[in-house]
Amino acid sequence: MADALLIDFGGVLTTSVWDSFRAFCQTEGLEEDRVRRLFRDDPDALALLRRLEVGGIDEADFTEQFARMLGVTEHEGLIDRLFVEMEPQEEMFTALRRARAGGIKTVLVSNSWGHGQYDRSLFGELFDGVVISGEVGLHKPQPEIFHLAAHTVDAEPKECVFVDDLRENCAGAEAVGMTAVLHRSPKTTLDELERLLAVPLRA
Repeated sequence: MADALLIDFGGVLTTSVWDSFRAFCQTEGLEEDRVRRLFRDDPDALALLRRLEVGGIDEADFTEQFARMLGVTEHEGLIDRLFVEMEPQEEMFTALRRARAGGIKTVLVSNSWGHGQYDRSLFGELFDGVVISGEVGLHKPQPEIFHLAAHTVDAEPKECVFVDDLRENCAGAEAVGMTAVLHRSPKTTLDELERLLAVPLRA
């Protein structure tokens, strides 16, 4: 049985990031997969995002440059517009509370797009540790960020279960000895977490 649950934010504790990006593209009159393809096919776009994630560039500089890459004229508020369609996944918040009540240590491990994407008022009741890329200068799937996250709750990697919606991040966690769960829906993730943690996680 695992002792610690490490969990991503966007796309796991919220609805799909990619669905929100598609909605943004539709609103802006872009091809609906424009954001996904930019990160997949343009190394400069991914490098720019990595710089933002680790705090190497501020949000204003990122939005101005990324808007140009996207072909969007108005860059003000770009990050908020990209994420506007994301909604909390209440089942996952319930699961975190129940995991903690069952003695499982919980850690947020998130690649950030700046400071405005989190409701930090909930952190105290949800997490025993918080590792946000822009605050620690590391990003998933770098091995160091997984070691740091485990260390925040005095856990060994082999004692941790990590949940993320990106395969490369799950692979990074597995590479340091963690058990990874690739998130596709609350139901399938909670089925697997209840098996791994041996704690009931649903209301």
